[in-house]
Amino acid sequence: MLKQNGYAQYQNSKILTASPAELTLMLYDGAIKFGNIAIIAIENNDPAKAHENIVKVEKIVQNFRDTLDKKYPVWQDFDNVYVYLLRRCHEANVSKDAAIMEEILTHLRSMRDNWKEVMKKAGTDSSNAAAQARVAGGQRNSVGYKPTMGAMKRA
Repeated sequence: MLKQNGYAQYQNSKILTASPAELTLMLYDGAIKFGNIAIIAIENNDPAKAHENIVKVEKIVQNFRDTLDKKYPVWQDFDNVYVYLLRRCHEANVSKDAAIMEEILTHLRSMRDNWKEVMKKAGTDSSNAAAQARVAGGQRNSVGYKPTMGAMKRA
């Protein structure tokens, strides 16, 4: 019990001290983790667990969509990708199709890896506030961070 409480405190501290760019990376990692859990649940014929984790993926993707910065023209391209991923999540959930979830994860992994490259090019670390601002852009989503596509375009 104490170990779990300590781990929870560590995780909470990790989130509270992360830069905006790191929070976005954590969201991508979370979506991928939940997608993997959903695939395992589908393969183990556990539809309730699959549903629960697909919904978690949907919520993260919807968060990305809701927080797009529309002042950059590329926002529409990202919106189209997020709409597609949400539709595929719905299809995977209805049919409990692991192959569709694998496709979704392929896209999410690619987007996560691209985000890591953006972070590297912008030199984002917790000591470089100016670089974080260039990558992060705003502060409006549920975890206190609004990713911008303009930062990705500039990087």
